Amino acid sequence: MSKRSIKMTMSAVLVAAAALTATAPANATPARGPLADVRVATHFDLSTGQMPENITLLPDGTAAVTFAAGRQVARVTPRGTTRILATLPAPADGGVNTPVLGFPLATGIVHTPDGTVYVLYATGTADLTGLWRLRPGQAPQRIAALPAGGLPNGLALDRHSKQLYITDSVLGTVWTVPVTGGTPTAWSTAPELASTGFLGANGAKVRDGALWVTNLDQGTLLRIAIRSGNRAGAPQVKASGMVGIDDFAFTGRGDEILAALNAPNTVVRIRPDGTSTTVLDATDGLQNPTSVALRGNDVYVLSAAYTTATDPNLLRAPARPPVGPGPARYEYRSTHHE
Repeated sequence: MSKRSIKMTMSAVLVAAAALTATAPANATPARGPLADVRVATHFDLSTGQMPENITLLPDGTAAVTFAAGRQVARVTPRGTTRILATLPAPADGGVNTPVLGFPLATGIVHTPDGTVYVLYATGTADLTGLWRLRPGQAPQRIAALPAGGLPNGLALDRHSKQLYITDSVLGTVWTVPVTGGTPTAWSTAPELASTGFLGANGAKVRDGALWVTNLDQGTLLRIAIRSGNRAGAPQVKASGMVGIDDFAFTGRGDEILAALNAPNTVVRIRPDGTSTTVLDATDGLQNPTSVALRGNDVYVLSAAYTTATDPNLLRAPARPPVGPGPARYEYRSTHHE
């Protein structure tokens, strides 16, 4: 796939999203911090579809990422070396019937302690759309089929119950399926998950007995309690006014999170009271950020360059301001590395 064809395929769809999301969050303050010493750790190859969509940090110090347009899962070392682990099979029709986007894409990714990686794949076809499992040394295998008319996007793991939660950005649904695979159950179809014309429910994380979900179109961060019997509670809006919000990570400081805002081209820190501050923007190298992860005090941010079509990359930054006078140091220690 050439750089020109990728740009034509994706920008035609996502320019509409950019128009919806180009403004800064309504409740975000312009002050910068606490991230400093930001650097581009890895540049990816746009011409081969290496648009990084989601990330999971592996115990060996590497990161596993999905390349949306490349239909691939890759491993990135701390030195920035990228190795392709698997390429998902191409749909017979080329993926032109993939809802909203019109191309097949690999999206959410998580891992279990034994090294198994789970990946979501959207193709617009019944034979390939769904949850895929990648075990070391084995070919990827689909273990749960999802509706061809949907777009599975965010993936979260509850390690206690061994349940996976899947957001569908087109159908406005959260699905649940055990890590062993099987028939997914529609866990929640609350209106708070719906799109308003482009993509709805997006990023997902499990924390303290609840599933947290973002809605890209509605610009919201939701908390949905996981009740007994794996029943969904009513969504609570924890933050709003952030149209374009994609995936996110908890910082380890209560319910504070760092979230990627795709078309606005920013990463924001969202406090438990719902207010937010911009901590990264285009001047730091962001190119349509898609997801955030934390390991110790290091923050990882993927940028897919969906509309900029310039430099898909992985940024790294220590979550603290430079040593010297100024505000107290932030210590971000995430305990959630799904």
